[in-house]
Amino acid sequence: MHMRGLIVSAFMLIGCIQAFGQESQKEVCIGFPVGNSTLDTAYGNNAARLSEVVSFLESVKKDSTLELVEVSFCGSASPEGGLAINRKLAEKRRNSLERYVRERISLPNGVISRPEGFIAWERLAELVEVSDMPHKEEAVDVLRNVPEFTYNNKGVLVDSRKKRLMELQYGRTWRYMHKHFFGQIRNASVILVTVRQKPVIEEKKVVKEEPVVPVPADTTAVEEKVDTVVAVFPETPKPFYLALKTNMLYDVLAVLNIGAEFYLGKNWSISGNWMYGWWKKNSSHRYWRIYGGDLAVRYWLGKKASEKPLTGHHIGIYGQAFTYDFEWGGKGYMGGEPGGMLWDKTNYAAGVEYGYSLPIAKRLNIDFTLGVGYWGGKYYKYIPLDGHYVWQATKNRRWFGPTKAEISLVWLLGRGNSNNKKGGVK
Repeated sequence: MHMRGLIVSAFMLIGCIQAFGQESQKEVCIGFPVGNSTLDTAYGNNAARLSEVVSFLESVKKDSTLELVEVSFCGSASPEGGLAINRKLAEKRRNSLERYVRERISLPNGVISRPEGFIAWERLAELVEVSDMPHKEEAVDVLRNVPEFTYNNKGVLVDSRKKRLMELQYGRTWRYMHKHFFGQIRNASVILVTVRQKPVIEEKKVVKEEPVVPVPADTTAVEEKVDTVVAVFPETPKPFYLALKTNMLYDVLAVLNIGAEFYLGKNWSISGNWMYGWWKKNSSHRYWRIYGGDLAVRYWLGKKASEKPLTGHHIGIYGQAFTYDFEWGGKGYMGGEPGGMLWDKTNYAAGVEYGYSLPIAKRLNIDFTLGVGYWGGKYYKYIPLDGHYVWQATKNRRWFGPTKAEISLVWLLGRGNSNNKKGGVK
């Protein structure tokens, strides 16, 4: 079953079992709030529709004259969101719907199907056709004849139909459809139930017949060959989101640094950073030394994050480990104890962070992050004298407050990990 056929009739109920072995279908559409995949029975007419489909399935199972052929679960989303987000949202809606139904009635796995497709393009084409939208003929032509996905000249699979629609009349066609039609096709998931009448097997009467003597004859066996054509569709590559970054605040302070962030899925990411600055001026005992790193686990939230991973608001927790040696003007501070192992010299920090990643170009963001937490570890106070450290005191650092600040230039890498234009999200 194609998604197109499902969505066309997803907004009506059809019934009536056909006799004489013909198949009949019943479709039920279930609504979801915008951007949500949790099935809410209180939303719209969901409760009545879900009750109807469960009752229908129960009646089919109890009717010995009927055979359950297929139960299809479909998820969908409106086309304005990103490809990866829409696909994931549609999948989650489909799974929520299937879980709800199968928790209430037992269905064999052999009748379950989960058709691909997640945008109600056919329904959108029908709405455009009967509207008075300017230049609707061009829009209908794109909706009917332009493939949903094609490969560009770089071999990357792109959503060509959506791109063409967004380009029509310099974006006016897309904005019109967004205002007037998208609300009618978004947030739906469909259950399609196919049943048929079981064939009636008549009892044959046994008739005694006289034996027949076979007559030899030349018989030529004819083997009918059937050519089987298998349609192969290109597999859609999964999106991959990775970012490389540098904290420009550290760069200004002559501390070289680099970081990477990997998107884990479901709005979660993991980020790591490393910094290294080892500068000195022996003549006056000036030291500017620091190295270490941090790890952070982030959760992305808000509208922009739902449209494009690694964009918009994020919160998280982080941990840091580092050592340092700062001396200016005859007084110095060294992280840890002099002469100890690296672990003895290490200070540490941990806390919570908040940030916002702002798109500035197709593959560039600027990320603003501030972290508040606890900074602990020993530090060594000294005076530089004749090329030596003159010990003054060893103390324990116990600090609670800001321990992390970033204004990072972020380079977006990976499949599908790009902004649409400067300052905008794809």
